[in-house]
Amino acid sequence: MNATRQAQSAYGLQAQPIRTHRGTEYDAFARITCRLKEAVENAAPYKELAAALHENRRLWALLAADAAGAENGLPGSLRARIVGLAVFTRRHSAQVLSEGASAAPLIEVNTAVMQGLRARVGAA
Repeated sequence: MNATRQAQSAYGLQAQPIRTHRGTEYDAFARITCRLKEAVENAAPYKELAAALHENRRLWALLAADAAGAENGLPGSLRARIVGLAVFTRRHSAQVLSEGASAAPLIEVNTAVMQGLRARVGAA
């Protein structure tokens, strides 16, 4: 076996595409937003809707914690908006679960963030 084939054999299947932070964030939003949409559109049982909302709240809590960190390099105004959206997500999710409010605003927020991430991923 020549050196090229040895390299292909050793690294070919294990090689993973390089992912940017924005690409990873986009994928997380896409997966969670899809789960939320499915729960709403299919009138999923309460348990499934609650699980999708919980996953969405966890994502936003992570983003807020990162945005609030001193080492975060984003502009202050953007960091504040991220924290504000995290607060909105937490509050509105509670309204969806306790008062039967629509989850559509949560899906819309996530979709808007995904569009912004996609634009930046494409530009990067």
